[in-house]
Order: sequence, then C-alpha cells, then structure tokens
Amino acid sequence: MALPANFLEELRVRLPIAAVIGRSVKLTRSGREWKGCCPFHGEKTPSFYVYDDHYHCFGCGEHGDVITFAMKSTGVGFMEAVEDLAAQAGLDVPRPSPQVAQAEAKRAGLSEVLEAALNEYQLWLWGQGGRATLDYLHGRGLTDETIRRFQLGWSGEGRGAIAAALRGQNIKPDQLIEAGLMKQGERGPTDMFFGRVMFPIRDRRGTLISFGGRIIGDGQPKYVNGPETSLFSKRRSLYGLNVARDAVRKGAALIITEGYMDVIALSQAGFGGAVAPLGTALTEDHLKEIWQLTPEPIICFDGDAAGQRAALKTAELALTRLSPERSLKFLRLPPKDDPDSLIKRGGRQAFETELTKAQPLSAVLYRMLKAGQDTTTPEGRARLRQRLLDSANSIPDKMLAAEYRAVLLDSFFADRRAPALGRGVVRGRFGPGPSPVPIPPRMPPDAEVAQLRRARLMLAILLAFPQLIPQVEEFFSRVRLAGPDERLREALHDFVSAEKPLDTESLLTHLRSLGVDEQVRAVQMLAKTELSLLKEASLAEAEKAWWEFYEAMDFSIGALQEQCDEARAFYSANPTDRAALDRLTRYLMLLDRARSGASGEEEF
Repeated sequence: MALPANFLEELRVRLPIAAVIGRSVKLTRSGREWKGCCPFHGEKTPSFYVYDDHYHCFGCGEHGDVITFAMKSTGVGFMEAVEDLAAQAGLDVPRPSPQVAQAEAKRAGLSEVLEAALNEYQLWLWGQGGRATLDYLHGRGLTDETIRRFQLGWSGEGRGAIAAALRGQNIKPDQLIEAGLMKQGERGPTDMFFGRVMFPIRDRRGTLISFGGRIIGDGQPKYVNGPETSLFSKRRSLYGLNVARDAVRKGAALIITEGYMDVIALSQAGFGGAVAPLGTALTEDHLKEIWQLTPEPIICFDGDAAGQRAALKTAELALTRLSPERSLKFLRLPPKDDPDSLIKRGGRQAFETELTKAQPLSAVLYRMLKAGQDTTTPEGRARLRQRLLDSANSIPDKMLAAEYRAVLLDSFFADRRAPALGRGVVRGRFGPGPSPVPIPPRMPPDAEVAQLRRARLMLAILLAFPQLIPQVEEFFSRVRLAGPDERLREALHDFVSAEKPLDTESLLTHLRSLGVDEQVRAVQMLAKTELSLLKEASLAEAEKAWWEFYEAMDFSIGALQEQCDEARAFYSANPTDRAALDRLTRYLMLLDRARSGASGEEEF
C-alpha cells in the first residue's frame, strides 16, 4: 500500500535515525555525523556512517533511511517495519481508504499549484512590472545570482492576478485557496499576497509548501506568511532548511536567525547553513529538525530587546530537551543589529568575527536568566536562585542537570561574592600617567554597597566626560549596577549608538528627553561629594580615575578568563587591529592581577 508522504516524513522526524541505529550498533561522534562498525558485513575498522536522514557504509555500500535500516536489520517487509517504527514514535499507521488516497493526491496537486504560481511570480519580478521590486532587492544588497538561487518573485499589483494567470492551466480559485495563495473574502476569493516580494518556502526535501511575502515600501504587516494548509505547518517549517542541509553536511555552521533576509544575506556572504522560523517562536519540532543536522546549532537572533527575549525563550525550551549529545550555542549581536544589517555594513568579515564569539548555552544561561531581575534585595536574590534551580532541574538527563546546577550556582555566588581584601580583587594602574581625581578617605563600607558605589562613581565620570564612553563601553557593560543606574547605562549606550556629538551638553539633552533627570541629578550629587575635583580634571585624569575604579571591582577569575578568551579570539581574527590588541592586553593584565591575589582599592 502507498502511504501518505506526510506520514512517512513525520515518522522520520520523530525517530532520528542515529537513535534507532544506535540501539543495535555502537556509534560514536565523528564531526557532525556518527560512525560505527557496519552491521551488514564483518569489519573491525568503522566505515559505517550515519547522517541526519540516512546511513551509508563505505565498506560494503549499504545505504538507506531509517525504514530501510529497520527492514534490513530485522528481515521484515516494508509495512511491518513501518508499523514497528510507528509504534515507537506513537503514530497510527494510516489504513488504506479512498479518503487517504484522495488526500494524498490533493497534497501532490497543491504542490503543483504552488510551483505554477512560483513560475508566474518569477516572471513578474523579471518583467517590466517588477522593476521597482527588483531595484528594492538590489538595494538590499542582493545579487541577481542570489535572487535566482532563492527563486524570489513578485506577487504583482492587480487584484486576482494570480488566479487570472493560472486560469489557462485549469487551476481554479478553490485550489488557490487550499494552497494558501488566496483567501475567501466577503465578495469572493481574494489574493493572500498583493504587491509583495515573494519568498518560496520549501520543506527539508525541497518540496514547495508555501510562500512568504514582504511588502514593498511602508505598510503593515511588513511580512505575511501563507496560512496553515495540508502542506504547510509553521511550527514544523524552517525557511532555507533544504539549502542549509547540504551546506551543513559540507561543514558549514547551522545558524538559526529571525527572518528571510537574514538567511539570504548570510548565504550570499558564504554562510550557507542559515535557517529561520516563519513568523513564530522556535518550537520543539524545529529543535528536532535542527538537532538532526548538528548537535550544537547556533542561535543568532537580533541584538535588540525582542531578539534577546526570543533567545531566552529558546534557551528555556531547549533545556527541557537537552542531553549530553545535543545543546545550543548563542551568538549575541551588537544592539540594533541583525545578520543582514551587520553584513551590509561590514561584509563577511564582520559576521565572521561575531561568529567566533558564539558561546555554549551553559556559558550564557546565567546572564540570560538574571536579565531584568532585581538582585539588590534578599528576596530578589532568592527568586533568582530559585529560577536558576528550576531551569537546571528541567533538564531530563540527571547528570547533565547536576552539571548545570553547579555552573549556575557558581555564577550566582561569584556574582554576589564580597570583594574581601586579599582575595580576587583587582587593582593597580596600567603604566605611568597623570594622577587620578582624588576621593576623600572613608571607612570600609559593606562589600556589596561598595561595589554599587564604585559603579555609580564610574557612571558619574562618564556623564561628565562622555568622550570616554566608546572606549570603555564594552568593559562597563560587565559591571553590575543598581536598577535605576542600569537605565542610565542603557541611555548612554543609545546616545553613542545614535552617533551624536560626544559632549556633556548633548548627552544631558538626550537624557532629559528620556525623563531620567532625577537619576542624573542623584549621580551628579554623589560626584560633587566624592569626586570634588571632577570639574577641574583633564580628560586623561578622568580616564585614569575610571580605570582605577574598574580595576577595583570584584570580577571572578572565571569571568575574567572568559573575557580574555573572547578578546584573544577577536585579536586572532584581526591581528592588525591595534584596538583589538589593546583590549586583549588589558584583559590579560586584569586576569594576571586577579590570579596573583592583588588586593585593595588604592586611595587616590
């Protein structure tokens, strides 16, 4: 009996082939694949390789998918193998019926309808009417070769245009509705896509299943995806998956981004393993798909707040499915950047540099879970600690869960550890220079209060000398601030990002527009009492004072080592960049001082 293609696809997705074969063959990781001794002929040196959706033995030539393996390893027929695998996957095997045959024929027919529409959309894009759309794509940095490779098209401006174009192929409006190209309106069928760039969406095997469309110019919604159909499910589909599979098999990194243009821009720049969800958050089905391709894909969402919220949501979903064999990496792009804008501004090298900064889930989870949490009170710290424990405990593998608990709690205690004298506190100056701004003698304060006070004084210096912000912004981002001061730091970052003149008057005008005057006055008042010579200080003196405060902050050796590794990787990729060398040198000195036990904050 012929089984529906969507059922067989679902069966293959639910039962990763490596897991099925691994029950009877001892497999070990070999790069992105698995290898072992072939079960079909005697061998001592492994030549049997398992990929994301098939196996192949380079010794005897046996190959096939998960169903083929079940048949050949047990000696059963096709239907028996399918029934056994379906029982393992919790699926019911469709029974032969006219209804099943009719549904399968309809699916095949819908795919043909979509292919016919794609041909029209491409003709319209390259015709006279599509000139503005083609100019728009060129303006986004896409070459003709890329546009043709991704089969981009244009939906046309005329209402009912696609129905009229396909009428000669005996394709009726009700078929277009079922395929997701039209919808039923009050006055009859109407176009789903109108005046949009068209992005064909294909499944993992390359079958056309739907379209997405982006409006040209202003208007909402900016992007529209086709509706759910018998072919298309958003929670299971990833844009670019069919292209990415081949690239990942050849060694490319699998990168999960947020949108169509990110995928296309990355591919054009040479990063062919990019995919994107389709108007929805990453789902369990998406994770299954990408983990079949690689054990540690890279999540690269936008650098804005929404992108970081999406990254946290993905991390929390992944924890419930994590294992020693599969995890995630996270790449946090600069704020207000996405892969498309980053590549457009800096080319392939810019993204390649950022890609070296991708970190495993274990290294970024604490920061992600802590973001937005109030840890200035015992209650707030208790809530954060419970959240950390709940996240670790959601991991099914008990040993892995224990490892994550240890990592998260280590970070928690290191984050709030008192900067006791003689233990892990960094101090000293980087070479000769003018004397820093004096601060009056004081009694030893509570350790945590002292940390927040130092951080506020650093903030005061930047308010008075905004020219320093670009030089110290990265380092300052690692300093913990009290809640209201955190908002000021974000405002400073926005000020620099807007490329405004770096003077105090412009900065204060910017801060007033954000309504943070009261917090600015509080910081300035502290500066008047504790940095009495700030007004008379030179820029060099202010810079020296800022770094003295920074070096006195209580950074754990582990955190400094991580920052040092990141700086070293960046310098390795940019050996002629003097700023990269300076950054690495500073981190190396900080790490060296911490390891040597240098202690105490110098009295200025």
